[in-house]
Amino acid sequence: MLLSLKLSALWLIISAAFCGCGWHKTPHDDDEVVLHLSLITKVQTLDSGNMRDVYGMTVGGNIYEALYEYHYLKRPYEIIPLLAEAMPDISEDKLTYTIRIKQGVLFQDDPCFPGGKGRHVTAHDFVYALKRIANVKYRSQNWPSWNDRVVGLDAFRDYTKQFPDEWAVDYSYEVEGLRALDDYTLQIKLIRPWPQLVESMLSDISAAPVPHEAVDYYRAQIRNRPVGTGPYRLKAWRRGSYVELVRNANWRGQVYPSEGEVGDAEAGLLDDAGKPLPFADRIIFRVIEEDHPRWLLFMRGELDFSGIPKDNFDEAIGAGGGELTEEMIRRNIRLETYVDPSTFWVGFNLRDPVLGANKPLRMAISHAIDRQAMIDLLFNGRFEIAHGFVSPGLNSYDPDIAEYGYSRYDPVEAADLLKEAERIHGGPIPPLKLGMPGTDNFARQYGQFLQKYVSRIGLRLNVDYMDWPTYLSEMNSGHLQLFASGVSAGMPDAIDFLELFGSKYFAPGGNKFFYSNPEYDTLLEQAQAMFDSPERTELYRRMERMVMEDYPAAFTSHRVSYALCHGWYKNYKPHVFSYNVLKYRRVDVEQRDAYRHLLTELKRK
Repeated sequence: MLLSLKLSALWLIISAAFCGCGWHKTPHDDDEVVLHLSLITKVQTLDSGNMRDVYGMTVGGNIYEALYEYHYLKRPYEIIPLLAEAMPDISEDKLTYTIRIKQGVLFQDDPCFPGGKGRHVTAHDFVYALKRIANVKYRSQNWPSWNDRVVGLDAFRDYTKQFPDEWAVDYSYEVEGLRALDDYTLQIKLIRPWPQLVESMLSDISAAPVPHEAVDYYRAQIRNRPVGTGPYRLKAWRRGSYVELVRNANWRGQVYPSEGEVGDAEAGLLDDAGKPLPFADRIIFRVIEEDHPRWLLFMRGELDFSGIPKDNFDEAIGAGGGELTEEMIRRNIRLETYVDPSTFWVGFNLRDPVLGANKPLRMAISHAIDRQAMIDLLFNGRFEIAHGFVSPGLNSYDPDIAEYGYSRYDPVEAADLLKEAERIHGGPIPPLKLGMPGTDNFARQYGQFLQKYVSRIGLRLNVDYMDWPTYLSEMNSGHLQLFASGVSAGMPDAIDFLELFGSKYFAPGGNKFFYSNPEYDTLLEQAQAMFDSPERTELYRRMERMVMEDYPAAFTSHRVSYALCHGWYKNYKPHVFSYNVLKYRRVDVEQRDAYRHLLTELKRK
């Protein structure tokens, strides 16, 4: 499942699972191993059923667990059981999935349970979690992914409309395709084959088990009081300041993997093989919205891990663009680079009366933007131009997509297209308005860049800079005329990107563009039921070109991530499809403290 990303953090969000690691002294640091992490914006909710943005998932991925997860070290990525006993038994017609649940799994201790003691997880908790997502009164962002998928689940959604509020819904309503056959056997019956069910939804924490006791007890406050089965539980959350997690005493435990890919052993990634997880006692996520203080903390050794802010790129990376500077090497800092399967764009709201019926206007805006100049200016040349919307690294990426010229910079053609757009509009195009997530320096540079380029063809663009929560609300409500946005893949299959343009996924689902094409919708239903094959790959690519021809957005870039780690930050391996990776991370406290001590002594001298 795709994840919403904030544009002002493009160079700092290294994967969909973690941001930067930082440190500030607390009374417990002397006798506990503490990971201090940073978030570049506030967390919206820690309620798994309504969680979809990368920041909530970064925190929540350590609290909740799904039936399946991706192996931490193996590449290509491999799905393995987590709360499930084994991979599902799938019927011959690919419509029925039978899943055995691990016994002995406990929810964390919480006041919602009798005596405050967490109870055993059963198959009924998974059924409840998915029914809750279907509850129309709950208004889950995750419902579009389940819409028209499971036998009887849409009927349950219709049934919930009669109740006055979310809490009044009777969850005993029978759903044929979603049943607990016994306490430890879950059965899911599909309307049509869903090849990505396991690697997408059943490995996503939105489908993590939820105890009804917690929802009944906390009601609307459940967004602040997560009750999960993962290695950590929430201890404190001060919005806009920090989130603190501590070990979950009820966690059944895991061990660090003993297998990986070629080169992992030499890189030290198997040094902890077989050791019990997690390695850290606590995790503190501090909200640090500005790049400069975050970078200074990293350089002072008070952050274990960091991206590279635009203004500090030359300080970290040498003239060749791919190697660390001598100063970084002297500090025993290492560099990891990788293509993050993500795509960013300037989106068009096709319900807007100015943009929606005026394809030449949308084309004019797209061809007015110099994407390479944007990448050079805003991202130190690190990103790749997005010639389509499917990201490199995904299974159907079209290596020839650039030949179609959808992202071609051509101001002369753009100016001619604008004349045609004005003819269609019946006069000059009025000033357009772009919603921009963030009020920081990067957001403003990005907004000014877009204003500069569209003004060259005679368009005026006003930019509304918003904090992340406001931006998400406005975008999900369809109130933004244009919006700067992007997503990161939740699995190796490109179907997530294709679903961004399905009519049944209108916002608050992934289709924030309100793009609608009946022919495309028909092909999407066909593609969703196909398993991997050359025929499916060709269909995916055909569908991508179909959308690109309609210009629902000016697709701009794909991210290439640069991650910096201090030598003491162990077991770091980029993982772009998982958010429960912090249980594997370890800090060599002696190395870290020695580094800080040395810097303190140098400062005194």
